Amino acid sequence: MQYGRIQGLDKPVSRLVQGTIMLTARDMDYSFDLLDRVFEAGINTFDTGHIYGNGDGERVLGRWIRERGVRDRVVILSKGCHHNQDRERVTPYDIGADLHDSLARFQVDSVDLYVLHRDDPSKPVGPIMETLNGYIIEGKIGVIGGSNWSHLRIEEANQYAAQQGLSPFTVSSPNFSLADQAEPPWANCISVSGPAGAEARAWYLRNRMPLFTWSSLANGFFSGRLTRGNFESVKDQLDASTIRSYCTEDNFRRLDRVEQLALEKGLAVPQVALAYVLCQSVEIFALVGAHSGEEVAANAQALDLLLTSTEQEWLDLKRENR
Repeated sequence: MQYGRIQGLDKPVSRLVQGTIMLTARDMDYSFDLLDRVFEAGINTFDTGHIYGNGDGERVLGRWIRERGVRDRVVILSKGCHHNQDRERVTPYDIGADLHDSLARFQVDSVDLYVLHRDDPSKPVGPIMETLNGYIIEGKIGVIGGSNWSHLRIEEANQYAAQQGLSPFTVSSPNFSLADQAEPPWANCISVSGPAGAEARAWYLRNRMPLFTWSSLANGFFSGRLTRGNFESVKDQLDASTIRSYCTEDNFRRLDRVEQLALEKGLAVPQVALAYVLCQSVEIFALVGAHSGEEVAANAQALDLLLTSTEQEWLDLKRENR
């Protein structure tokens, strides 16, 4: 496993970050076995969300951490303040409510990374940053960041923090993959993929802000189960958001090239697509959702594939030849 460092954290952070949506208290044996396999592979960082599974994933992860006695060796990335059907929930009240719910579910005193799951650009950044910093001072949060916040809003938040002597956003969690989104898969999502994301990627690189990128395999588009040839027969099995966002001609051309390169290198399609994400100039910690020990091992192998700049440009349709 490869690790990086996040300013403000005293623990290494694995370059692969395991998601927790698949964890369930209905099958603790499966959930614990999966977490054991993840940890044995060297992945010490776990992505969670207040909204996921009505908190089931957080409760299961917390119980596993307690029973295995590994709190000092794992990094918890918790997300809060997702919008709901009634309102956009990015307020000081919601930050506190979601944070304390998550701490109770984990049964821990603090989370290492606390990331706001959505933004509400109509709200001023001042109260948000003041509230988050209050919980940093209380010792309930280590490092803060934004998920699906634009780089311009993060810049605004960090300028306020600098003026007030507060801790800034240290990380960001947008979407990034080889696929270029035709439209956001869900409301209020931010992607830094494709040509439209070039400005944001350049900003993150200049500011040396690490990214915790979600949907590294484009919501299953690069899972290896979908090909150009079988699309019509399997599309009913795909999530509707995958079809809307990723099933375009340009992305199928990218998939064709991933398949070709994977065949040449003796690897699987997901490994090449994941390697593309991990080989970017900006520092990326890729959020992955392995459902089995075999998938964990395959994801870890992607770290060893160093794509050349020519291969990256070819995969992304920026050149016709390698």
